[in-house]
Amino acid sequence: QVQLVESGGGLVQPGGSLRLSCAASGSIFSVYGMGWYRQAPGKQRELVARITSASNTIYADSVKGRFTISRDNARKTLYLQMNSLKPEDTAVYYCKQEGTTGYLRQPDYWGQGTQVTVSS
Repeated sequence: QVQLVESGGGLVQPGGSLRLSCAASGSIFSVYGMGWYRQAPGKQRELVARITSASNTIYADSVKGRFTISRDNARKTLYLQMNSLKPEDTAVYYCKQEGTTGYLRQPDYWGQGTQVTVSS
């Protein structure tokens, strides 16, 4: 029922920029925390940035000052603006809708990912 579809990945040179989008459907988007994660070859999936339903944000130290996470609740879309990209940013980037606890529990949901390659 819940679907998350990432887009905006591609090949970019070092120092370049990309904006990733995650389009959500099947949920009341505005009430959920959302996050961007990435996984590079040979490494575990790691948190890139989170944004709560109140639009509070958290960033991994490796991307602070370069990446910005935002959300448009009217369009049910999550964004990740990536500037000053480095080769070490190369990874598959995944969108996540965080689960909830309480009486009506919901699981985490993940998109299928979009490839970002930073190389000359």
